Amino acid sequence: MDLDPGYFDLFYRFGIALLLGMLIGLEREHSRTHLGNKMFAGVRTFALISLAGCMAALIGDELGSPFVLVAVIAVIGMWIALAYVTIARLGQVGITTEVSAMVALLAGILCYLDYVIFASAIAVSATLLLSLKPALHSFATALSREDVYATLKFAVITIIVLPILPNESFGPPPFDVLNPYRIWLMVVFISGISFASYVLMKVVSAGAGIGLTGLLGGLVSSTAVTLSLSQRSKTQEVFARSIALALIAAWTVMIPRILLQAGIVNIDLLQTLTIPLAVMGVSLLAYVGYLLFTRGEGDEDQVEVQNPFELKPAFIFGFIYGLILLLSRTAETYFGTTGIYVSSIIAGIADLNAITLTMAELSQPLGNLAPGVAAEAITLAVISNTVVKTILVFSAGSRALFRLVLPALVIVIVVGGGAIYWFH
Repeated sequence: MDLDPGYFDLFYRFGIALLLGMLIGLEREHSRTHLGNKMFAGVRTFALISLAGCMAALIGDELGSPFVLVAVIAVIGMWIALAYVTIARLGQVGITTEVSAMVALLAGILCYLDYVIFASAIAVSATLLLSLKPALHSFATALSREDVYATLKFAVITIIVLPILPNESFGPPPFDVLNPYRIWLMVVFISGISFASYVLMKVVSAGAGIGLTGLLGGLVSSTAVTLSLSQRSKTQEVFARSIALALIAAWTVMIPRILLQAGIVNIDLLQTLTIPLAVMGVSLLAYVGYLLFTRGEGDEDQVEVQNPFELKPAFIFGFIYGLILLLSRTAETYFGTTGIYVSSIIAGIADLNAITLTMAELSQPLGNLAPGVAAEAITLAVISNTVVKTILVFSAGSRALFRLVLPALVIVIVVGGGAIYWFH
């Protein structure tokens, strides 16, 4: 006798529920074996709990009553609570495994309700959180109170401020580029990159050398790293080569960062920028490799980078981005491509993020700016930004550091000039 096709779907849902329960239980079993913890449930029990949830949802659906499902959740919940009390009496306090069991139960219920992908995402996320316990505890310990406040501020601008802004432009050109929602979305985007980079530094900086710290610091702010390292070179001239390594590494990071920003906003611009900027990045990376293999030993200090997110700089960046957007659109409207180039050079002196996002926005398929012109403008901004950072090294750093940095400036100017010629 042929089976009803609905049975195959039912077996699929129960099978996924079983696998999700086993996944969470496997991590808990491994944790118990590795840490010697006493737990009330292992891989088999978690799998059975998930199956029980799926089965309870099925029975409740067939009977047309939610009370079966509620009763099963209550019974298993009381059993989990009893297990916790029993284990707590043995001196082991913590409810991670008990909460994990409830997640497995609810995942099984979601599987029957045909939220299989959602249930799988929750179970995998839960398992990941469980397995990352040592790293997460180390990270939480390394956080300061200021870091926590910065995290809350980032949540405010992302979750509260962004949704309430109007998603519409104001007036005719050049004011048509002033869209509060899109401008603030870029603020969230840039703040998110810097914030994620800072978190990464918190995770991996312990024991890292100055070169790695410079590389990660460049994700937060290559200009800040340039100033910090240049000032240090005044008192630590013996480490000029190692400091130059970290500084050029921070400069190199700006290349993939620019490509990432451009690609997310405008994929066509990314295709235009990729080859010339990749050549620039590889050239800088080759110079970093040269410095790495010729530097002295024993310089393992770290650059102190503060949490990059504060509300005031976020508002300032939003204002600068909107202003550059307006100026670039005005320059394009009244002065053509020449105005775009001049505004890019001026904008690049202060910040590459705003001008990159501006050019990516203006050169979108529905925009009025050709991708080639936008790519030239971004390249000019990179050159002007590198020139400014080299001036910072000259004014704040040692002469030895300045001599080591000059080849990087030459690379950016030569490759950037070649890229501009190539764009034409």
